[in-house]
Amino acid sequence: MGALDVVLLVAGGLFAGCVNTIAGGGSLLTVPLLVLVGVPGDVANGTNRVGILTSNVSAAEAFRRQGVSGLSRVIPVLVPVILGALVGSVLISRVDAASFERVFGVLMVPLLLLSLRPPKIQTAADPWSVRMAAVVFFGVGLYAGAFQAGIGLLMVLTLSRAGLDVVVANSVKVLVVLAVTCTALPVFIGGGLVDWGPGLVLAAGFGVGGVLGARITVVGGDRVVRPVLTAAVLAMAGHLLGLY
Repeated sequence: MGALDVVLLVAGGLFAGCVNTIAGGGSLLTVPLLVLVGVPGDVANGTNRVGILTSNVSAAEAFRRQGVSGLSRVIPVLVPVILGALVGSVLISRVDAASFERVFGVLMVPLLLLSLRPPKIQTAADPWSVRMAAVVFFGVGLYAGAFQAGIGLLMVLTLSRAGLDVVVANSVKVLVVLAVTCTALPVFIGGGLVDWGPGLVLAAGFGVGGVLGARITVVGGDRVVRPVLTAAVLAMAGHLLGLY
């Protein structure tokens, strides 16, 4: 790597870590950046997980320091997500990935509109039932196991509709994505799909971005999170639909 490559990866990681914490979808930038500096596509997908791990660790700690902890909400969400991820990783080998991504891209926009619908005064008092939440988050896990990209967006959208404030939803999302990444990263390492040089440089930017994103989320609340969430979901939908 040259000096310019290092600057690109650190800057890209910082921006992506911040966006991932506030909403999600930062990997749409960092995976192409890794390819741009010479990392093969399949290795870039694995290498990117090093940065994701770093950003979620730093974001989780930043949320905790600011008095926002989603730890008590994680277990009910984590169990169906992990189960779904296991099923999704098996099923993806039997499904046309291109078709799956196009369908998911179409579904992202109405999901966004549903999430951004003006909340009721007592939103938190009218959450999904336990059964409904388990089904929805199992579906989220299916996608996580199959593709991973955009899982942060999907998590915060579904968590907000489950009755959580968007700031708390983001803190829960960070912990769930951290758990999913800890499960997936060893697989990529074992398969030789992590390039540690670019990965650690990218992770440095991701780590700082995670802290900044957590602080912006807590201070800005809905006023900051929802516009960023809107832009990130539309970008993700356009990518999945093959618009760019």
